[in-house]
Amino acid sequence: MGMKFWNTKLFTILSLLLSITCLQAQKLSPGPQVLTFHSDADDTEQPYGLYVPKNFDENKKYPLVIMLHGAGSNHRLALKRVFGKTNAEGETDVEASRYFQSWEDVDFIVASPYARGTAGYQGIPEEDVYDVLDDVKKRFKIDENKTYLTGLSMGGGGTLWIGLTRPDIWAAIAPVCPAPPEGTFDLASNALNFPVHFFHGDADPVVPVDGTRKWVQHLQDIGVEVSYKEFVDVKHDSWVSAYDNEFIFEWFGHAERNPFPDRVKFVSKQYKYNKAFWVQFDKINLGTLAEIDANLNKPNAATITTKNLSAFTVNLKGHPKFNPATNVTFTIDGKAVTAKTDSSLSFVKNNNVWGVATNPIATGLVKKAGAEGPIYEAFSSRHVYVYGTADNPSPEELKKRVEVANQAADWSHYRGEFLGRIMFFPRVLSDKEVRPSDLETSNLILFGTKETNVIIAKYADKLPVHLNPADKAHGLFYIFPIDKHYVAVSSGLPWWSGAEDNGFPFVSVMHRKLPEFKDLLLFKDASTNVIVGGNFSDDWKVTEDMKTKLTSSGAITITK
Repeated sequence: MGMKFWNTKLFTILSLLLSITCLQAQKLSPGPQVLTFHSDADDTEQPYGLYVPKNFDENKKYPLVIMLHGAGSNHRLALKRVFGKTNAEGETDVEASRYFQSWEDVDFIVASPYARGTAGYQGIPEEDVYDVLDDVKKRFKIDENKTYLTGLSMGGGGTLWIGLTRPDIWAAIAPVCPAPPEGTFDLASNALNFPVHFFHGDADPVVPVDGTRKWVQHLQDIGVEVSYKEFVDVKHDSWVSAYDNEFIFEWFGHAERNPFPDRVKFVSKQYKYNKAFWVQFDKINLGTLAEIDANLNKPNAATITTKNLSAFTVNLKGHPKFNPATNVTFTIDGKAVTAKTDSSLSFVKNNNVWGVATNPIATGLVKKAGAEGPIYEAFSSRHVYVYGTADNPSPEELKKRVEVANQAADWSHYRGEFLGRIMFFPRVLSDKEVRPSDLETSNLILFGTKETNVIIAKYADKLPVHLNPADKAHGLFYIFPIDKHYVAVSSGLPWWSGAEDNGFPFVSVMHRKLPEFKDLLLFKDASTNVIVGGNFSDDWKVTEDMKTKLTSSGAITITK
């Protein structure tokens, strides 16, 4: 019996080991295909297109192209487009999405995120792009200095936004007929350290060509390496010509990222995007576009100019012009500061004079990465919608509260055949269903007041403002950082009250204004009737101007 038992056990172990070996030996097929990654934003599997070269060598580092699709399109079509494959005569996009035709091989890994469908490339879709990048890097050996970004139309705009907000990732970018989100043009100087290739049709009726011409001229004026191909009598489908004969791979093949450039020009309004190469923003003057121009023009000697910046860090580890054995001289806004460091050094401005920081830059509750607002940031990563039950509402009242929370969470409503759905599925919970893990991992979109919502009551002493519970005429909506995550509190009328659904194509009436909101919104009767709309101070307090208007409304209690 004992021998038989051990033989059976040994057989089981060998079988498991064989299974594991087989799993490890499994290879992806060469050519185009679709994979998925697990999205932490809503615990779903999200698809992306992938191309693997025919003679793939697992021991070789490959260049990587990230391709962003346009509005009404998807990851499968995007993968075809970047290889120069358009629809057959009379074929719809739905029909073309069902298969991959053969095409000429390239020695690149190519990935095309679905990014929730037609939802732009900010917020959750932007997070998806980086999740795809991470997933590909886990599966393959990728050359970090040969990682490229391209996209068409909405994806061309996403190429500019993603490429310029984190410019130290990309070796080159190529926007095709781009429609960038508001504020992208301000970031143009971040393109100093990679080449940019624009494509556009001069007869484009959807995205006017003048916008791209403005980009090209401005980039040329500020010294960026930019090239531009404008197609005569071509309308919005300029990607057909731009990607013809797999041209983009030939162009990308000549570009390689320098991870240690001597000069870094970087601008940003957000701590979310606070780093480029060897410089990092630690304290941005609130509400401004912070700028730095840092040039390590000699060994251990850097000239730096700044604007709207009160603290920053340089990290010279690995830079060929840095020697940790000797002092480094930094001339910052005309004043020389000499110090010794093994790699990293922080500077802070006091009384308009720069000096080496001797204490932590950010202490206590201040605006910083992950705690800066505005309201849309609570919706830009993992979040849960929470309605209140603390006051034991009647069945009719409870039904209304559930409906409001469900409305807010309904990103996936159908927008017609062209735009389809935004494939994002956040959870909706009652306040009593929220688990400790939700508090630890998620931003919380909280509906109600401290009298009606257990979670708002839990954080009541930390929150800066509260709507008076008897008020029925106002809507209060604001963001606040709590324990490394955000809460967005919607008290009284929901933030979309009175807004007309005018068929704006990309998002529903509930979500349309979210990117435009600041840290706090108070309105009366309808969200178009704004009483207060503004940002909290740098230490997350109600400003004097906001305080006056909030108090005058008679609807608000200010706690901080």
